[in-house]
Amino acid sequence: MSVTTDSLREALQSLPENAPEAVVNDLFTPHLLRTLGFQSEEIHPEYNTGDGAVDKAARKTTGEDVFLYTKSNPYLLLELKGRDINLSEDTAQYHTTVKQLKRYLLAPNCQTVQWGIITNSCHIQLFRKHGKVIFPATKCLSLDADNIDNVVASIRQKIEKTTKALTVAVYNNKGGVGKTTTTVNLAAILTFLGKKVLAIDFDPNQQDLTSSLGLPLNKGSFFEALKERNLELQSTLHPYKLPLKKLNTELRFDVIPADQELTEAPENILRNHLKSDTLHRKLESSRQEYDYILIDAPPNWRIFSQLAVYAADVVLIPTKHNNLFSLENAAMAMKKFIPEVQAKKADGSPIPLPIFFNGEKITPSQLAVAQQEINNILKTAKKEGFDLLSYFYPRYTNARRDLHIHEVPSYANIAGSAFSRIPAVYRDRSAHDYYKNLAKEYFLQ
Repeated sequence: MSVTTDSLREALQSLPENAPEAVVNDLFTPHLLRTLGFQSEEIHPEYNTGDGAVDKAARKTTGEDVFLYTKSNPYLLLELKGRDINLSEDTAQYHTTVKQLKRYLLAPNCQTVQWGIITNSCHIQLFRKHGKVIFPATKCLSLDADNIDNVVASIRQKIEKTTKALTVAVYNNKGGVGKTTTTVNLAAILTFLGKKVLAIDFDPNQQDLTSSLGLPLNKGSFFEALKERNLELQSTLHPYKLPLKKLNTELRFDVIPADQELTEAPENILRNHLKSDTLHRKLESSRQEYDYILIDAPPNWRIFSQLAVYAADVVLIPTKHNNLFSLENAAMAMKKFIPEVQAKKADGSPIPLPIFFNGEKITPSQLAVAQQEINNILKTAKKEGFDLLSYFYPRYTNARRDLHIHEVPSYANIAGSAFSRIPAVYRDRSAHDYYKNLAKEYFLQ
């Protein structure tokens, strides 16, 4: 047993039952951060995030850049509470602390931060930040003398081997809401903005993403790679390339086209070969190669959608303001389908991103009708024990009744570009701006 681990366990055991924050800070936090791999000069107390002071910020020393002195480019934030604060998941104090940490993670001086931790020494939870997206990397875990070694070792492994990619499933149980159009144009605009992107057509029955880019179908190679442990998904890739002659370069993102054999295989055969975590596991090496992995999921809750959502860190849910069923199905995904996957995955992910209205311009009267329907959905969900307010109105607070929902209008311009086999963002200025705004709204800090 290492001295560091012994001292961490001893520090935990030395804490009084209801130790306030100051005592936890003095007796426990130094040992925790040391066990996570940070030396004293790599830790800054009461770090100014630009939107308040977080209890601790940390970053490894690089050359002569010692974080304690330069205060530049923080990597991890720690928000500390006393044992008198209940951080059990779903308590009011837990939610308040998570909101506080998220505010710090998105603050002006924390753009380089990739990890956040909340702890009161009884509980601990790790969060990943990728651009503007923050999602759980662990559940909120209880700490005791028997498990603290393994829990903290697992957290250290995650923060030292940070995954490069954010994996996004584009999903709504309702068809016709523009999931494929969203996936294609989001992949294209992120590529335009300098990100390395992989798009996956995981709707083998429709095959729309593959068709819209003019790519050949996989003829069993994708299915084979999913089935066989030793086969990599890289063998199934087809690059989408758009030459830019004036600049003597090209725009390129990688695509895994739909596989014809996945369409033809019966459901029982598929389930024999494809488990809940199959796609998630097969994407492991790709997560270190790409900035974004976008999965176009079919409009149902069957095997392909289930695997796509399991593989994701977050779920992006297109809806339409004039389609009640798309709004109701978004709520169903948040109440039932995504929690099902979270329970299997056991790390707190994936989480739903707030809905957006996709593909149609909205008049004030149409928006008022949609808001009334959304309010009915929120009331019903509340009675069932689900608070979905932040997923429909992310900017709504007690102090500000903000009913803003992000919109991607001008569907005709966007959908029509599929005939040219070129993403709309590369052909149409308004589409380019819409999807750039979408990327900035949800993903880019």
